Amino acid sequence: MSDEQKSGTVRLHRVLRAPPERVYRAFLDDDARVKWLPPHGFTGKVHQSDVRVGGHYRMSFTNFSTGASHGWSGTYTELVPDQRIRYTDQFDDPAMPGEMDVQVSLTAVACGTELTVVQAGIPAAIPVEFCYLGWQESLALLAQLVEPEIADDA
Repeated sequence: MSDEQKSGTVRLHRVLRAPPERVYRAFLDDDARVKWLPPHGFTGKVHQSDVRVGGHYRMSFTNFSTGASHGWSGTYTELVPDQRIRYTDQFDDPAMPGEMDVQVSLTAVACGTELTVVQAGIPAAIPVEFCYLGWQESLALLAQLVEPEIADDA
């Protein structure tokens, strides 16, 4: 396999002060995804969403500074409520071929949820350290979304 064809993998681990059901919902709710998933400097848009095993989705990020967008789509391959999400991602750009596999594992712990994310098959055109940086920013935003306990009558 040539260097241009090699793909990368990122593994991330966090503990969030939120119950697994809230974290699970944040990964699947369209409004939540556009709030936390785009890393700093990007906005997000969900174009299609069919959250079920075999269901497809399409999403894009737009660079707020330049206006340039990149999109991707995928399929949900496993959904175990409050425990596990598995899906594929494939970029629209033919220069970034291949299908990525993303596995999200949620485990209830004494202070909230242990979150593990493994994204495999990252196209060689994307440096793995950029993926780590983007995921770290996204997971910080996820924590800001799911950790607050806000009463509806506040």
